[in-house]
Amino acid sequence: MSVTVEIERRDSRPAKPEWICPSCKDGARLADVRGNLFVCPYCGFHTRITAGERIRQLADPESFSELWPFVRTLDPLGFTDLEAYPDRVREAQAKTGLAEAIVTGSATIEGNACVLAVMDFGFLGGSMGSVVGEKLWRSAELAAAQDLPLVAVCSSGGARMQEGVLSLMQMAKTSCAVDVVNEAGTPFVAVLVDPCTGGVVASFATLADICIAEPGAKLYFSGPRVIQQTTREALPEGFSTAERNLELGHLDAVVPRKELKTKVGNYLRLLEGGDTPERRDTRRARGRSKRGLAQATADGARAIAALAWRSFVGGSGEAPGPPEEASAREETP
Repeated sequence: MSVTVEIERRDSRPAKPEWICPSCKDGARLADVRGNLFVCPYCGFHTRITAGERIRQLADPESFSELWPFVRTLDPLGFTDLEAYPDRVREAQAKTGLAEAIVTGSATIEGNACVLAVMDFGFLGGSMGSVVGEKLWRSAELAAAQDLPLVAVCSSGGARMQEGVLSLMQMAKTSCAVDVVNEAGTPFVAVLVDPCTGGVVASFATLADICIAEPGAKLYFSGPRVIQQTTREALPEGFSTAERNLELGHLDAVVPRKELKTKVGNYLRLLEGGDTPERRDTRRARGRSKRGLAQATADGARAIAALAWRSFVGGSGEAPGPPEEASAREETP
């Protein structure tokens, strides 16, 4: 005996799409959006993505090796608002699966070996605290010591309020880190993605040899509403967007996400002098001649940075520099 079952949809409303664009509100299949690198297939809106997805898109397959993954903040101020600072950090770790707002490591991009640092806005708004400053510093030291380019993907809401002045000190520390890279003669490429604001855009993010951004990214130190209320003047159309910053000369290029990996790879080859044997020999000689100067710069900057480093950030034995003090700790996985 055969049985026929008929299923009738009682709800007359159309099925909800898997993904809705935050800009044009059109719906799409999540698989299509993922295949389009999380860019809206209709209006081209570049959505925010995680550090892990960013690394997957930028680095060559299986080339990324994370460094200093277990560096942790020590809550130096014992800060508490509605929640204790350590509780907020643990919540962010559980939400994102990250240890901190920045992921650092070695990688290759289009075959070019580099040190890669990627910030994640999903971790406490990508705020720059002592750990972010420390890991950026270590990345710069490693890049200078091994004559490797440094690539930083910057996305942040600014300084981390729970660490107070110690967070603001990271602006000076990361700026010193850029000096170390500059003195070593190694390239530094910064990719500014939505949003990049506050102390990050006012420090290392805009000190690179080449500064590029994704289309539509919001880039500013203070928010448009704050500026408008302070100046009591209407702001120009497109204020704070990547396109407006390009017009004003603050950026070298605005690069769509689909072209980003290729562009960064081309920039690295350009800044490293190309791929011919003569240029490679010149690059190695340049690295040997400048490494001593870079080391001297690093030693001087390290003496300053140590004041904000030793007591406030859990360390890693892998890192160059002075040994950790007893007050610092590194968690084990």
